[in-house]
Formats: sequence, C-alpha cells, structure tokens
Amino acid sequence: MAHAVLTASPNLLKKMKEHYASYSKPVPPAHSLFSAKKNGTTITAYNSGKVVFQGNAADQEAELWSSEATISEKAKKKPAPSASLPDGFASWSVIGSDEVGTGSYFGPLTVVAAYVDRSQMELVKELGVQDSKNLTDKQIIAIAKDLLTFLPYSLLNVSPEKYNKIQPTMSQGKMKAVLHNQAIGNVLDKISPHRPDAVLIDQFELPQTYYKHIRSEKQQVKENVYFATKGESHHLAVAAASILARYAFLKELETMSKQAGLLLPSGANAASDVAAAKLLKKGGMSLLSKYAKLHFANTDKAKKIAGIKA
Repeated sequence: MAHAVLTASPNLLKKMKEHYASYSKPVPPAHSLFSAKKNGTTITAYNSGKVVFQGNAADQEAELWSSEATISEKAKKKPAPSASLPDGFASWSVIGSDEVGTGSYFGPLTVVAAYVDRSQMELVKELGVQDSKNLTDKQIIAIAKDLLTFLPYSLLNVSPEKYNKIQPTMSQGKMKAVLHNQAIGNVLDKISPHRPDAVLIDQFELPQTYYKHIRSEKQQVKENVYFATKGESHHLAVAAASILARYAFLKELETMSKQAGLLLPSGANAASDVAAAKLLKKGGMSLLSKYAKLHFANTDKAKKIAGIKA
C-alpha cells in the first residue's frame, strides 16, 4: 500500500477539509481534524498539521497539495543530495522550470522552462521578476509580455480534455515530470550550441521519483540538473518560468471562459463547484470535461448541486 505524508498550514488544512467534505468519514481517528476516503485512498489530517495519505493512489492524491504544503515527511527521511545548491548558484546562467494549474479544477496544466543568462539578470530584475505568488495577475501579465520578447523559453499546455484522457493511467506527478523534461529539452535545443551552467526544477517530487517518471522518454535531461523547493527564491530563471506559466494559464482560462459562456475561476473552491454545476446542467459531463480536471472532488460536489446522481 502506497503511503505519503505532507505537513500543512492551518489555512491549507481548512482548505483540504472543505475539499474532502463529501468523502468524510463520520468518525475520524483520535486527535485528527478529519478523515476521508476517496477512490480507495484514505486521507487523515491531524491537528499537528500532518496529513497522511494511504492507499494505491496515495502519491497521486498527495501531489494535489504538494505545491501548497511544506516538504513531505518522506522527503525529510530521504533528503535529495541535489537539494543543496552550490555557492553562487544565483549568479549562474540557468534554465529554470515551473508549472501552474496542478491545483486548479478548471484550466490546463501548464509547464514552462526559461533560460536566463547571467548577462540578462539585471534586466530581468529591473522588469520586476520575482516570486509570482507576490505579484498580482495584472503585474504578471505585464512582466510576462516583456519576458516573451527576449527570453528563450518553452511553453507546454495540457488541456483539460487531454488531461482527463491521460490521468486514469498516469499520475499528475508523472505528467509534470514528462512535461518539465520536454520543456527543458526544448530550451536546450533553442540555445544550442550554448550550454547553461545548470538546470533548476522547482521541486514537486523527489529527484529519484522524477527520474523514474521520465525513464521512458527518448530525451532525458540529467546533466547538471538541480531540484529545490521554492525554486523561484533560488534563481531568477525559475521565477521567470513561473511568471510565464501563470500568464499562459490565465490567458487559456480566459479563452475557456469565453467558450463556456461563464467565468471559470482559478483554484478548486466553492465557486468552482457552482460553475461546474452550471456546465453540467448545460451539457453534461462531455461539456464539463472540456474545461475541468474531472478527478478533483469538485466534480462530485457539482453533481450534487446540479441534482445529478453520482
């Protein structure tokens, strides 16, 4: 049986409790905040902040929250050698990669790799590149438009329709690993014969798991590859990639909203449930599958709102 543990903040625990409300067990274990069972996987959140996932899809379910939680207990027990970056790394010429959309019910899964040469760092800083979480969507859009004019990058989007076809046989973690590897390879091709000093991936899983996920890929980028959580704080290349990914995600979500005829919110909250229910009433699951990642708990919540039996 697979097993994964995350450490969540009080705010994230509250969000998770709401997310798993429709799967909750009536009597949770002692000292726990809640316990739920989804698709054969048991999720138990404790008052200490520890969230335990047990079941065949434990890793996949935990990955839904990995970008918002602190480093997993599993990762603490097996620290990755590459997690410690060399001295002066921030001044190196680096390809950075990051993804957006993993925790959003609506919209694509977007991965971007971008190359920032040391000669471009001052310009990138002047344009306002920093952790995208500290920027408004308006700021992200303005900065991204500038970056697109000169940074070598690769943008990969997995639409909800394609995501829903792949997801039953491929975990979100593997999807992300394959996309990161491909995007990085694309940027390497673009800047060839020049080579970066390193590649930095915003860490979403253990390096050994990442390499396991890409072992069937024809091109596997492994040379001078580093992994770090909150990669955008370690190098401007990851921060730039994060901004470009968020910009692309927002643009695609806007396009989808126009196609759907209603606002499709980012995230996986109550507003997402209501929007999904409207789509279900309008065109059933076939319509919803064009815009949403169906394996999220929001789908079952939307069915209840729309009066559709599961």
